[in-house]
Amino acid sequence: MIIKPRTRGFICTTAHPEGCARQVLEQVEYIKSKPEIKGPRNVLVIGASTGYGLSARIAAAFGAHANTVGVYRPSQATEKRTASAGWYNSAAFEKAAREANLKSFSVTGDAFSDETKQRVIELIRSELGHVDLVVYSVASARRTNPKTGEAVNSVLKPIGATYTNKTVNFHTGEVSEITIEPATEQEVRDTVEVMGGEDWEMWIHQLREAGVLTDNVKTIAYSYIGSDITQAVYRDGSIGQAKDHLEATAQKLNEELSDGGGRAFVSVSKALVTQSSSAIPVVPLYVSALYKVMKEKGLHEGCIEQTYRLFTERLYSGQETPVDGKGRIRIDDWELRPDVQEEVIKLWDQVSSENIHELTDLEGYRREFFQLFGFETEGVDYDADVNPVVDIPEAR
Repeated sequence: MIIKPRTRGFICTTAHPEGCARQVLEQVEYIKSKPEIKGPRNVLVIGASTGYGLSARIAAAFGAHANTVGVYRPSQATEKRTASAGWYNSAAFEKAAREANLKSFSVTGDAFSDETKQRVIELIRSELGHVDLVVYSVASARRTNPKTGEAVNSVLKPIGATYTNKTVNFHTGEVSEITIEPATEQEVRDTVEVMGGEDWEMWIHQLREAGVLTDNVKTIAYSYIGSDITQAVYRDGSIGQAKDHLEATAQKLNEELSDGGGRAFVSVSKALVTQSSSAIPVVPLYVSALYKVMKEKGLHEGCIEQTYRLFTERLYSGQETPVDGKGRIRIDDWELRPDVQEEVIKLWDQVSSENIHELTDLEGYRREFFQLFGFETEGVDYDADVNPVVDIPEAR
C-alpha cells in the first residue's frame, strides 16, 4: 500500500508505519544523547502511545533503563486500512526496547475499564512485582464509566457566555472569526467525568489495593494553563473545569500516598501540537504564534525535550520537587515568560490571512500535525509501497 495522509478537519485518518517509527527513534536518540536519568526502575504509563505518555515511556526506558508497561488502545491495521499512529509508535518502541535488552510490556484495551486495570495489575505482579512511577496521560473525547456503564462525551466550549475570537484553518492558512456557544451544565459535568481526575484516582486506588505500588511511588498526570488569549475557551472553559478536577485529585492522592513517602503531581506543560489541541478553536493559531516566538528565542521544546526536563529538573533532580502555590509542577515556565507572551500578543493582534506565514510559524504547526501521523518525516519515501500491518508480539 502507498500511504498518503487523508484528513477530515483536525483528524488524519491514515498513519505511516515507517514515518512513525523514525520519529520514535529520533526521540530515543535524543534521550540517549543526554546524561542518564537517575530515575525510576519500574514504570507504568497509562496512555503510552502518543504525546507525553510516549515521551515519558521513552525517557524512563532509554534514560533511566527502567522496565516499562504501556497501556493503550488496540488499533491494528488491515490490508486496506492503516493502524493508528499510536499503534505504530508502540510497535517501534517495543522493537527498540527489545534491541536494547530492556523489559517492556504492552497492554491494549480501554484504560477506563476495570478489566484493563486488572490485566495490568496481574502483569505487574507476574513480571515486575511493583512499579515506582505511574504516568497518567489519557486523552479521550469519550468515556464509559465502569461504575455506571454510561458513556459520556467531553466538549470544548466556554462557560457562561458566548465566545468570539480569531482562529485559523491550518490546512489553508485562512484566519477567520469563530463564535462558540457556552457549554450547558450537563456538558460541563460530562467533560469533567471524561477528562478530570476520577479515572486516574481509580487506577491508583486499585494498584495500591493490589499491593503493586512501592511505598515511595510517584504518580503524575498532565495539565495546561496557557495564555490569556486562550483562557476563555480553555482554562476558563469546560476543559478547564476538568483540569481543576484533575489538580484537586492530585492533592487528594498526594495526601493518601504520603504516609509511605509517595507523591502525586500534576505537571503543567507548554502548548504543543497534538491531535487534542488541534480540535480546540483558537489554539492552533495561538500555538503557531507561540512557536514563532519561542523558536526565535531558542526556547522551543517538543514532548521529548519537555519530558527530559521534567524528569531531570523536577521529578528526579535529587532535590525536593519544586511546585507552585497549588502544588503543581510548572514545566510551562518558558511559555509563560512575560517577554514571550508580550510578543505573542503583539503577533495575535496583527495576524490575518494575508500575513500569517510571515508573522507565525503556521508551516511548522502544519508540519508537526502531519508528523503526529508519521508523515512529512525526513528520510521516509512516501511513494514506496509499504505493508500497513505491523504486529506487536508483546501486546496483551
